[in-house]
Amino acid sequence: MNAATTTTTVEPPYHHLPTNNLTQKSLLNLLTTKCTTSLHHLKQTHALILKTNHFQHHFISGSLIKSYANPSFNTFDSSLQLFHQVPNPNVFVWNSVIKGCFDNSKPCLALLFYSKMVGLDSKPNKFTYPMLFKACMVVKSVEEGAQIHCHVVKNGFMEDGYVKSAGIQMYSSFGRLIEARMILDFNGESDVICFNAMIDGYLKHGEIESAKALFEVTMKKNVGSWNAMVSGLAKCGMVEAAREVFDAMPERDDISWSAMIDGYNKNGCFKEALEVFRAMQREKLRPKRFVLSSVASACANVGSLDQGKWIHAYIRRNSIELDGVLGTALLDMYAKLGRLDLAWDVFETMKSKEVSSWNAMIGGLAIHGRAKDAIELFSQMENEKLKPDEITFVGLLNACAHGGLVDEGLEYFNRMEAVHGVEPTVQHYGCVVDLLGRIGWLAEAEELISRMPMTPSPAVWGALLGACRVHGNIEMGERIGKMLIELEPQNGGRYALLSNIYAKAGRWEDVEKLRALMKEKGVKTSTGRSTIDLGGVVHEFKVGEGAHPRTREIYEMVEEMIAKLEKDGYVPKTSEVLFDIDEDEKETTLWRHSEKLAIAFGLISTSTGTPIRITKNLRMCEDCHSASACLIRAAGIEGTAEVLEKQLASELSKMTLEEALKFARVFSHFLSLMGIAETHHRFIIHSLLSYPLNQFTD
Repeated sequence: MNAATTTTTVEPPYHHLPTNNLTQKSLLNLLTTKCTTSLHHLKQTHALILKTNHFQHHFISGSLIKSYANPSFNTFDSSLQLFHQVPNPNVFVWNSVIKGCFDNSKPCLALLFYSKMVGLDSKPNKFTYPMLFKACMVVKSVEEGAQIHCHVVKNGFMEDGYVKSAGIQMYSSFGRLIEARMILDFNGESDVICFNAMIDGYLKHGEIESAKALFEVTMKKNVGSWNAMVSGLAKCGMVEAAREVFDAMPERDDISWSAMIDGYNKNGCFKEALEVFRAMQREKLRPKRFVLSSVASACANVGSLDQGKWIHAYIRRNSIELDGVLGTALLDMYAKLGRLDLAWDVFETMKSKEVSSWNAMIGGLAIHGRAKDAIELFSQMENEKLKPDEITFVGLLNACAHGGLVDEGLEYFNRMEAVHGVEPTVQHYGCVVDLLGRIGWLAEAEELISRMPMTPSPAVWGALLGACRVHGNIEMGERIGKMLIELEPQNGGRYALLSNIYAKAGRWEDVEKLRALMKEKGVKTSTGRSTIDLGGVVHEFKVGEGAHPRTREIYEMVEEMIAKLEKDGYVPKTSEVLFDIDEDEKETTLWRHSEKLAIAFGLISTSTGTPIRITKNLRMCEDCHSASACLIRAAGIEGTAEVLEKQLASELSKMTLEEALKFARVFSHFLSLMGIAETHHRFIIHSLLSYPLNQFTD
């Protein structure tokens, strides 16, 4: 009997692609469609090109080089290998490899290929030079940029709009505005793209009047012209002027709204940024991801959790992918608003996490004192072979500082360069100074500053000055404070900190001298502002606020808060008042602080058990911190005891009696550690254990 014969058919690697009638046109169509999103299809098409001997055609080989240079495929080396196999490359092939170099963040290599191209007497065209101007701009090669400019003029491409606009952008990035303007004025004709590039260049270098004058004479303005003015003025700190231009725009696109929102954010006008976003919503416009990330940042800074949740819901509803930028903005917002649980949910659901995403999560844990969790997340980052950067270690060192983990912080600081190749910057030294200063190691912190390999920044000295205030080291604080005032004579925060040190020591004459010096130099301190978001409306309070429509009710609630806290033993920290006045007046001044007024407004505007979130633009003073903690313990626990009772009842019903008693003891200990008055936690525990025995399973 004959043995059965098994025949195996091996399909060629290109079996998914058409093989009949493969022309140059059909192969080019494959390279510009399916091969742009699939490396598998690209390799199949490559095989077909080789099989059908089309690689010799420059348009095919150039397009293949361009396809392999796609950064998302990570196959740039293959692109270079293909280029070296092309005999006598024409300008299209040269342009393809030069663009591939630029797209893969190798601008120097792009310039090298151009040099080889010129050496082989291959003629460039108008598509060659915009990429080269951009490459010079990235590597800040002024001399090479000027040489390429000469080549453009020599080869007769100076009248092309794309070449001109790229040249203007390059010279503007170097600060060579005269040369940029010469290109704009060349031959007397430039399109609106060139005018926009010049306007942007002027604004980036603070040439406001030149930008305005050019904007006025631009005959055919487009939306890009207006956008350049809005974003440029905002970056120059002229946010009101930017808003005037924004309001005058005949039409707006997504970039217009984003520029205005982002401009407000960068100038600390977060409330106004949200108002612009609401105006965008009223016009029934669908915000893109870059607008949403800017709005998330604004929500974080005004404490608008409801608005932030709406953005998150909108993203889910419209199936918008949480990429590195948007996802990071969202989790950073939740972390700053105290919702680490939601921040973590965002972090976990992000399909592609960039280093910035890990940094934001580590930083969020750090600001909430979750030092060990931050360290654990960093360890997970290491296990996944992700390379940490400078910002990663800023978050990690801050976590150790907030958690009092001195040994761990110093260990990570020492491991930065030795293990991870990240050279410590002045910011990292500032974090370590803060770490040492928080536990009172002031001499060690100052010694570290003296051993820094770079000049200490005012921020580093400022961290030590803040530690001197906390730990009452007047001699060191005075010395450092005076030095900082010399370094930054217009920084009002330095005067305020030194004044605080003097006031705590009762040195009122020195306080008055500092105040006189500030007046003489025209120095102003930032006004403290506290915001609270209720029902989507952001309410803002300043110290001694009297303009709010519910001012009378707010101050009545303040009086009620004072009475309740004094009954619980709260004592105002009058050392926070930097005026030599009576103690009663100091207490009155303290109770007019913006965060206390915002809390009072929250209490009269919400029902019992509703969370109140206050956001402050400056650091909270010790008294407000202490008073807030007391209010949480006094008002919060009393107000939510009944809620706690109901929530925990269902859990208790699942326990044995022994388990329930053990839980009660642990929970009572927890309340004690939180500093909650014994009468309050007795009430809660008594309520929990007052359920009939038959509620328990045993």
